[in-house]
Amino acid sequence: MKTFNYHSAKDVKEASKLSSSKSAFLAGGMTTLPSMKLGLASYNDLINLKNIKNLSGIKVSGKTIKIGSTTKHAEVSQSKEVKKAIPSLAALAEGIGDPQVRNRGTIGGSIANNDPAADYPSACIALNAVIHTNERKIEAEKFFKGMFETALKTGEIIEAVEFEIPKKSNYQKYPNPASRYAIVGVYVAECKSGVNVAVTGAKSCVYNDKNLSSALSKNFSSSAIDGIEISSSGMNSDIHASAEYRANMVKVFTKKAVEAC
Repeated sequence: MKTFNYHSAKDVKEASKLSSSKSAFLAGGMTTLPSMKLGLASYNDLINLKNIKNLSGIKVSGKTIKIGSTTKHAEVSQSKEVKKAIPSLAALAEGIGDPQVRNRGTIGGSIANNDPAADYPSACIALNAVIHTNERKIEAEKFFKGMFETALKTGEIIEAVEFEIPKKSNYQKYPNPASRYAIVGVYVAECKSGVNVAVTGAKSCVYNDKNLSSALSKNFSSSAIDGIEISSSGMNSDIHASAEYRANMVKVFTKKAVEAC
């Protein structure tokens, strides 16, 4: 690992001021540190956000749940408030990685990294999340841009993620047996605006399957998607699953999620 400067910011303003194109924000470090050790990433400065108190915590209002960016996966999975308002979100957090990852990794770090197979991005899309940064509010549909790419600018810090409380929802995934990342994961949520079917692991970036969403908005039943064909075009293909297999799993896990709602 190459040498770097380490900073522990006392507030968001200081953290943003320290940042540059050659720096990275550090929360749980579940991706940043391994990437540096393997030589896949190199930074001049690491800026720790963990000591900024107002970036952590869970707040529930009548219509939304707002989760601070440095809130750990374990805290989300164990939260009584989350379990009551959006049980599928607590279950998703419980299925991330292993106990070590869940007790170090953070929700803000997960969505800022935007791994193609991460779980939280699908929750953001399905639950019409709004990402609060130190500069603006970004709708989830506009936040995730591509593989490991988001709408965040240099110096922009995620402060919280605000999820809409749905009428009903469920998340189902086929996990990689080693990492627990989603080979295919589908988050179905019925919200006031309609049904969202957010898919992760299948393509280079999380996405809302409009055909499945439209069919379920008209008839929230697993049988409503029987006639829909999922194209394998653009699907990931690797040692774990072919593009055709992933396409089939999208439909299979959508049905599972609907039936589990």
